[in-house]
Amino acid sequence: MTASPPSAAPVAEAAAFLDRHPQAEAIDIVLTDAHGIGRGKIIRRHELQGLFASGRGMPASLFAQDVEGDDVADALALQSDGGGDSRCWPVAGTLGFLPATGRGMVLLTMTGPDGAPHPLDPRAALMRQIDRARSMGFAPMGAMELEFYLIHPEPDATGRHRPARYSLTGRQSGATNTMSVDELDEMWPLFQSVYEGAKSLDLPLETLISEYAPGQYELTLRYRDLARAADDIVMAKRLIRATARRFGCEACFMAKPFGDQSGSGMHLHLSLADATGANLFADGPDGQLSPLMLNAIGGIRADMAGSMLLLAPNLNSWRRFAATVYSPATNSWGIEDRNVALRLPAGSPATRHFEHRIAGVDANPYLVAASTLGSALDGIAARIPAGPAGQSGPALPRNWLDAIDAFDSSAAMRRLLGDDLHAGFVAIKRGEYRHLAAEVTETEWRLYGFTV
Repeated sequence: MTASPPSAAPVAEAAAFLDRHPQAEAIDIVLTDAHGIGRGKIIRRHELQGLFASGRGMPASLFAQDVEGDDVADALALQSDGGGDSRCWPVAGTLGFLPATGRGMVLLTMTGPDGAPHPLDPRAALMRQIDRARSMGFAPMGAMELEFYLIHPEPDATGRHRPARYSLTGRQSGATNTMSVDELDEMWPLFQSVYEGAKSLDLPLETLISEYAPGQYELTLRYRDLARAADDIVMAKRLIRATARRFGCEACFMAKPFGDQSGSGMHLHLSLADATGANLFADGPDGQLSPLMLNAIGGIRADMAGSMLLLAPNLNSWRRFAATVYSPATNSWGIEDRNVALRLPAGSPATRHFEHRIAGVDANPYLVAASTLGSALDGIAARIPAGPAGQSGPALPRNWLDAIDAFDSSAAMRRLLGDDLHAGFVAIKRGEYRHLAAEVTETEWRLYGFTV
């Protein structure tokens, strides 16, 4: 039997789940790859306690794959394990029952041969920064917002994808319907099922909003410790996808699925607490903003150019910045201003925090949280000033290739993520760039094929 690492979930968690859910005959075990995509297996009920007691073998080559699940040669060449299995362990508190599928679900994290967190595991990278924060006397707290589209499973006669039909009435609307309560009512059977699943998964889904495009929605999640906040996004996306399929539609988490419609973000709200739970970003007695928070903002701004590949990891991610209204792509901060990258929302001075608005919903939440927290801690340690509110700082990459180059050359990102994860992510993204650069699109044929 393989000894479990100290961070592994206890076997008692599996036993309690089996007692509560006698109907669960199978469980999805999910390891999150470099892209934020779930890789793993479906195991039978009788295998669950063994997973918790002894872990499960999976290859670290999962972290060297592209979004289609194919190995990227340059990323794979950085690994030296001969393609053998590493051990994966359940993440405590993530085992739950998903009513839409009738199966359980649990998240995994990978360890290396020495039993330490695997250097290629994105969740482990976040945990290293959380441990660093704790060593400095901080408890990182956060939540991420989730914007997405619900899409009809088949394109129309022109090949264009379109909004899903409402699950209550079967109607299909092409109207924007921003913040329409009637729109939410017509889609309520689907979202009611989502909320039921969230309850079974201990997933704190809260406010539902009809967003700024036909078929676009937003779900907010309750603020809590940062590791669970990142887990929440991984679990919520799986829940929404699985539920949408049962209602005859598909959930789309592209950053910019439609060029003429609103993009989908994954805004990260972040603060630091002390050992008692008190918010260290709270305004001072004189009403002044917390110097600690301003230094955190300064650190994030100093590292922002290098972090852009994590916030906008795919070619499609960069289409979201073409129209910058509410999709800020400038290195800036401000109070109650949705046109800046780092926004301080209005609200009680005691609950002060900042919102990082650049990341798209296609980003890996663990890497977004790890880089943001790590840069914030850098800023606090070095007392980096935030700079004037509203004023743009150092220039950001203007396209995907520039972002790959900036990330590759960023000493801060290499230090925060570790050499192995940093180099592997660069190799994957360079491979993806080369693949897409070789594709000739239908639009190119239409514009140039028989014209130039």
